[in-house]
Amino acid sequence: MKKILTGLGKFNKVIAISFPVILSIFLVRMESLARRELISPECQVKKWDIPISLTAENQKSPLIQRLPITCCQGDISCLDEVIYGEIPDKKALVSAIARSLQYLQTANAGAAYQNYQVAGITRDRVFKSLKRFRELLSTTNSATELHQAIEREFVLYQSVGKDTKGSVLFTAYYEPLYAASRVPTAEYRYPVYRLPPDLNSWSRPHPTREELEGADGLQGAKGKLRGLELFWFRDRLEPYLAQIQGSARLQLPDGTQTTIGYAGNIAYNYKSIGRELANDGKLPLEGMTMPIILDYFQKHPQELNTYIPRDRSFVFFQENHGKPAQGSINVPLTAERSIATDKSLMPPGALALIRASIPFINLTGKMEERIVSRYVLDQDAGGAIKGAGRVDYFLGTGKIAGDRAGVTVSNGQLFYLLIKSNN
Repeated sequence: MKKILTGLGKFNKVIAISFPVILSIFLVRMESLARRELISPECQVKKWDIPISLTAENQKSPLIQRLPITCCQGDISCLDEVIYGEIPDKKALVSAIARSLQYLQTANAGAAYQNYQVAGITRDRVFKSLKRFRELLSTTNSATELHQAIEREFVLYQSVGKDTKGSVLFTAYYEPLYAASRVPTAEYRYPVYRLPPDLNSWSRPHPTREELEGADGLQGAKGKLRGLELFWFRDRLEPYLAQIQGSARLQLPDGTQTTIGYAGNIAYNYKSIGRELANDGKLPLEGMTMPIILDYFQKHPQELNTYIPRDRSFVFFQENHGKPAQGSINVPLTAERSIATDKSLMPPGALALIRASIPFINLTGKMEERIVSRYVLDQDAGGAIKGAGRVDYFLGTGKIAGDRAGVTVSNGQLFYLLIKSNN
């Protein structure tokens, strides 16, 4: 589980800040938008929208059933080609499916689907859909062949999005890698904390972030957090960003690595410091991105003690001893194959198809956008991922994943694949 540094209106993923990156790369407009011009408007947008007739019939449902979408000739963005590419991605997808199947056999899954609000979507049907899709992965030899099999055997449940037409805002997140220490030193001063064993007995309202750790992030030992320090970081921003992402991989001074993951939080909603910067006129809201905000705080580090405390929320961690980042359904996340959605609306563990413009680093080392379709598993949630119009896409661990996550902001579509009832 993670929270995403969002809340900036149209660009509300703009500060899923990673560790410092080469800022100049990301201040350049993405280069490959020309790719979109090769796709007709009908293939590019309209055919992926929810038909008006279906919207009128299902005004209150977050998901609307429709038939799979036939690919336009020559539109490779319609297909998940990397599954069968030169470096096949099939193994990662199969692994993600296995993790969802494992979850769907738990009591937690049974409870989640007991009162699920969309007619026709049940735990048993989601389970059977995953098993059949996995069989198709082993028996098909191309993305086109797989897509044709899906057209024959599956129906889609499309998210109504933020506009009832199916438009979904896509952002991305990742597992950062930070230097950290198990003990405080002159270099490592800023801690993250374990879950307080008595958190459930804390009086309400809970103390705020500033009341817990102070404006400078160094006062935790004077209050309720005393003795709960888990790891120490060198930079004021890093433990805060670890809270935003909900997990981190840590490089320790002795050369070993470990991981930390979400363990709990206090009862406050997240507030975006990016929006606060915009509200104060420090940065323009339009076009704000992670590198721009990072650059601002690198130039004005003293202002971290002003803006971080404005977010009253606070996250606690546990050491996961090298285990990969986990999602809200308690299974490991898979890079490029796991997504986070609002679990009050969307089916946990289910197979989905996303279509959106995603940034990639090309062979020349430059960032470019590509409209892609990807089969993914819905395995996570996020504090700022609310409503039918939001998806957060997990991009993996480390610098490249962080670079890409920081500039991922696009509108696309979200579909869940369910096997036809008569299959």
